[in-house]
Amino acid sequence: MRLFVAVYPPPESVDHLGARVARLRVGAAAAAGTAVRLADPAHLHVTLAFLGDVETARLVEVESALGLAVEGFRDGRAALPRLSLGGGGRFGQGRSTVLWVGLRGEVEALHVLAGLIRARLGQAGLPCDARPFRPHLTVARPGDRMDLAAIEADLATLDDYQGPQWPASELLLMRSHLDARRWRYERLAAWPL
Repeated sequence: MRLFVAVYPPPESVDHLGARVARLRVGAAAAAGTAVRLADPAHLHVTLAFLGDVETARLVEVESALGLAVEGFRDGRAALPRLSLGGGGRFGQGRSTVLWVGLRGEVEALHVLAGLIRARLGQAGLPCDARPFRPHLTVARPGDRMDLAAIEADLATLDDYQGPQWPASELLLMRSHLDARRWRYERLAAWPL
């Protein structure tokens, strides 16, 4: 099973972001038929840990590790972390260019949660991506189908973007499936934060 751990923004925040993305050059390119691959709004999430392929028999261990991480996170917290989508950036270049939107607000709480998750997974001998945690939502994959000036203009617009605030209230364990060259996500377990 290909697994990841995530926090999902509420539909209102996703809709607000979708309206902004539609007004970007990448949104106009997608509307005109350019294959810039906008992210499916139903899939927009913040990945806190990517486990990759995990044997089905170890799912109970994964759930136990995540439960302990959430328990440690909740200890001493008076309220849910409040976040908003805002700012943006890009990963990669050329064919692998990806546009993303960042998070604002109590982002340090997500760093703490991601650290606890990764520590618990490591203690259980479970796989976990070692890349540094960088909270973001991928919004488009323009690759090299747009010129760099248009992408830079979209990034400048995203710098000023500020979505509505929302509480991060739930941690999700997700399974990803590749069906006919498209990713599909399945919710396996959830923990209230």
